[in-house]
Amino acid sequence: MSHDSTAAPEAAARKLSGRRRKEIVAVLLFSGGPIFESSIPLSVFGIDRQDAGVPRYRLLVCAGEEGPLRTTGGLELTAPQGLEAISRAGTVVVPAWRSITSPPPEEALDALRRAHEEGARIVGLCTGAFVLAAAGLLDGRPATTHWMYAPTLAKRYPSVHVDPRELFVDDGDVLTSAGTAAGIDLCLHIVRTDHGNEAASALARRLVVPPRRSGGQERYLDRSLPEEIGADPLAEVVAWALEHLHEQFDVETLAARAYMSRRTFDRRFRSLTGSAPLQWLITQRVLQAQRLLETSDYSVDEVAGRCGFRSPVALRGHFRRQLGSSPAAYRAAYRARRPQGDRQPDPDTAGASRPLPPSDPPAALPPENAVPFQTRRTATPMPAGAAGVPGQRSAP
Repeated sequence: MSHDSTAAPEAAARKLSGRRRKEIVAVLLFSGGPIFESSIPLSVFGIDRQDAGVPRYRLLVCAGEEGPLRTTGGLELTAPQGLEAISRAGTVVVPAWRSITSPPPEEALDALRRAHEEGARIVGLCTGAFVLAAAGLLDGRPATTHWMYAPTLAKRYPSVHVDPRELFVDDGDVLTSAGTAAGIDLCLHIVRTDHGNEAASALARRLVVPPRRSGGQERYLDRSLPEEIGADPLAEVVAWALEHLHEQFDVETLAARAYMSRRTFDRRFRSLTGSAPLQWLITQRVLQAQRLLETSDYSVDEVAGRCGFRSPVALRGHFRRQLGSSPAAYRAAYRARRPQGDRQPDPDTAGASRPLPPSDPPAALPPENAVPFQTRRTATPMPAGAAGVPGQRSAP
């Protein structure tokens, strides 16, 4: 699922300066950037596919710092343009940043700020969001990045509204995407925005990818703790929650274990993980349900109980919202791809006849009845009383 917003009034009213052209796309490359992410906008915007019905863009490949630029596998690249070329672009793409712990060059940040002030559309793919955030372009805005780095982005830039569930976020004149393949999703979205569904679908056929994917990053989320949580006092509380997902407890319980008021706990938790505690807890319960559906023969009712949901109805509602499928349909789709003979017994439940697949199962399979692409300005709030969640104080 994407967060496809309507541009804020001030953003919508801004126009490109006279020297910039809408059809010109500048891609900003840095040394140490991964070659896959870097190649996505080069392929989408830099190849003439007019014979397939895809309008042509003019591509400028710009070095964000002195070269040569080293990338994956020790390759060295020489960009034909420098930062000065960005002044002609109507769209500027930062495909990735080499390290979430190092600051980008100030000259590149200044160039991005000027481009935005002059009406250019600014795009950050994957860790490119860190460059946009460092330039101040994400302040007060919704944004996303790879789920693994979302907590760090939220903690380092607390004024950014980080949503780790989205494949991409379109906030009008500033756009961000999750990791790798989501960069393709966002680039196709840009083509769709500029030239319509037919052009984007034609390009998707050429790239042999779906024209738009349903769902978000939830199916790929890991239950491991955020990279920077280890030294934080909340680490013990988060670890306890992960170990007790089979029990029914709510966010008030977690706040009490942290010796904090609910309001303070919510604020601290969001700054640490990039997510509201209730939504994080629901996501972890759904992930646990996903694993049990893949690795056991428990009924859906049993799975609900073992994941801390108050009822199977609550499980079904949250599962469908996050993964676009009912629990039963998800299990059927998963097993259709996993022959019975491939399953292995669970060493922790010997004699319980609970089959386990090999390690590293495939990602969630999008079922035929997946939730269609949706658009929204902000993440959909959880209504009080919905699907067994009687308000923010209740357990999911």
